[in-house]
Amino acid sequence: MEKEELVKLENVTKIYDNYTIALKNINLSVRRRQFISIMGPSGSGKTTLLNLMGCLDKPTYGKVFIENVEVSRLNDKELTKFRRDKIGFIFQQYNLVQTLTVLENVELPMVFKGIDRKKREKRSKYLLKLVGLENKSNRKPNELSGGEQQRVAIARALANNPKLLLCDEPTGNLDINTGKKIMNLIKNLNKMEKITVILVTHNPIMAKYADKIIYMVDGKLYSSFYDSHKFSYNFSI
Repeated sequence: MEKEELVKLENVTKIYDNYTIALKNINLSVRRRQFISIMGPSGSGKTTLLNLMGCLDKPTYGKVFIENVEVSRLNDKELTKFRRDKIGFIFQQYNLVQTLTVLENVELPMVFKGIDRKKREKRSKYLLKLVGLENKSNRKPNELSGGEQQRVAIARALANNPKLLLCDEPTGNLDINTGKKIMNLIKNLNKMEKITVILVTHNPIMAKYADKIIYMVDGKLYSSFYDSHKFSYNFSI
C-alpha cells in the first residue's frame, strides 16, 4: 500500500444470508486527510460499505485494509480494539446517553480505553471548545437542540483521536441551515485535525462539502452518474 493511503478495499463483495448482494466487487482507495462523499439511493449499498470500513461487518469476499492492517481478517476482540483506537463514528441518530452530562458523553470512549480521569476531562473540554459547546459541558442532552446534540456526538467521535471519521447521514435529522453548520464543522475538522472523513449521504448539498463525490448504484461504485451504465465497478480516488 502507498504511504498516503489510509483505506483500501480490494474486490470486496458482500452477500447477506438471504442471498441479497449488497456490494459487488468494490475496489476503493482513500488517501490520508481526504474528505469524500458517497451518494446513492436507498438500498444502493452505502451503509453496508461504511460498515465494512468501520469494522462493523466483514466482506463475504475480498479484503479491507485500514492503515496497512487487513481488518477483514481480525477476530471480534481485535476489531473492537481497532474501532476504538482508529475510527470515529457519527450517525443520523445522535446516540447520546441521556443520563450523562455533555462532558461525560464525550469522555465515554476514553473510559472504555482506560484513560485516567484528568486526561479524559482535559481532552473532553478541548473537544467541546472545538465544536463550540464549552459552556454547555454540564447540560444533559435533552437540554440541547438537535444541532448541539450532533456537535456533542462529533466531539465524542473524536475522543480517542481517530485517523478515520465515518459519517452516516449526520445531517439527516436537522434542518438545512443547521445541517450546513454541521458540515462546515466536519470540513474544518478534516483540515484542522487532519482526519480522513468518509460521508454517506443522499443530500447533494451536503455531499458538496467533500473534496470528491462518488456514487453508488446497485452495490457498485461510479465516478459520476453519467457512467453508471458501464460495467466497471472499480474506482480509485
